[in-house]
Parts: sequence; structure tokens; C-alpha cells
Amino acid sequence: MTIRPFLSVAVGAFIVASLALAGAAVTGPQMAQRMASAAKSAIAKDGARGVQARFATSGGWPSRHPLLSGGEKVNLATRGKVARDVAAIPGVGGVRWADGSIMAQRSTAPVRPMHCQGDVEALLQARTIRFDESSSAIDAGSSELLDEVAAALRPCLGSIIAITGHTDSSGSKALNLQLSDERAAAVEDALVARGIPRDGLRARGLGSQQPMTGLDPTDPANRRIEFSVIAIVPLAPTPIDTPSAK
Repeated sequence: MTIRPFLSVAVGAFIVASLALAGAAVTGPQMAQRMASAAKSAIAKDGARGVQARFATSGGWPSRHPLLSGGEKVNLATRGKVARDVAAIPGVGGVRWADGSIMAQRSTAPVRPMHCQGDVEALLQARTIRFDESSSAIDAGSSELLDEVAAALRPCLGSIIAITGHTDSSGSKALNLQLSDERAAAVEDALVARGIPRDGLRARGLGSQQPMTGLDPTDPANRRIEFSVIAIVPLAPTPIDTPSAK
């Protein structure tokens, strides 16, 4: 019995996703532990007593985008230096403080699009931003994934980031186009709520016009959100970006 091509692709995609998850389970904690240790040394060297760097999401998953907290009595200049020194650790992504301020860039050097886009694509390889059926309402279970996507995009603030919604080909083309547009807009709103400036986001829907390569147009896997960094304008640290002492 011959397996249909789209089924073969689906099986292959499942195997790849499974291996990716297994690999992340092994290397993720080790990576986070290594960067946390380096961050602890950098913080101690800067004399920032009480400051801690957490390399994990709110749900406890290892992350390369640290959250800095504590050190309320540390002066402004030292807090800025801590953020820059932690950001300079190999493998570290965007750095932010628990009070909501961001050190988005480790230097003024140009940033390659894939620096952010690759991080986001890696997040979405094994997980998907989900919506309620036939709706643009984002499923509550996708909140943590959106937190991670926002963190991955922060190092490229100042870029133009495209958010593209796709559907499968089931149903009306006009309705699919409208739904994909509304879902892309919903993701844009969710990222803005997480601190990504709206003026750097461009949301649009393509409906079922661009199914994934190797998949049947009716395959549900075509229902997806894609991100692409389409312009790079590095964001240099300014006093506004530097965390306050409070």
C-alpha cells in the first residue's frame, strides 16, 4: 500500500518535532544553567548586590532571554552595565528587567534578520499559536508561547516585523482571507500588549494562498502564523531603555 505524499510529509514533520522536543529537553536546562552561571559572575563583577538573572519562562521552561530582578538599591549606571554585560554572554538573547524596562541591544552593531527570525521559527517548530475554532480569539494555552515570541523579537526592536496569517483551503476563500487577516491582527495586538511597539509590526492575512510545501491545501497544518523580519534598524541603548533604579 502506497502512503500518500502529504501523509509521508506529516509523519516526517511529527518525527522531526518529536526529536526537536527531545533535544530541547536535554540541552535546554544545560544551556540555561551555563548562561545563568555566567550571568551570576557578571553581576558579581559589576557589584550589583541583590540582582538575579532568571533564564526561564513564567512556566519554568529554559529560556535564553533572561529576566533581571532585585537590586532596587543599585544605581542607574550599574543597572545599565549589568544588563549590557549579561546581554554580552554568548547565547543570550534579549534582556529585560522585571519592572518592564528593556535592554534590547547589546551593541549598536547591525543585527542580521535571522538573529530574531530564527529564534521565533525555532519556538514555532514544535508549538503553534492556537485559536478558537473558526475564530480570531487566541487560545489561552498560547499565552506562554506568545510571551516567548515577544522575548525573542525584543533584540530586533526597531526592525519591521511582518506577521502573516494562513489558513487551509477548506471553506470560502473570502472567509479564509478575512479570518487569516483577523488572526494576524490578534497576534499583533498580543505582542503590543507584551511591549512590542505597534509601529514596527505589519499584520496581514493571505488565507489559503500559500499552503506549506508538501502538504495538501486542505491539511489543517496550513493554519499558521508566520513571522519575518523584513527590515533592520538597530535600536541603540538610550536613557529610556536603561532600567530605572526603582
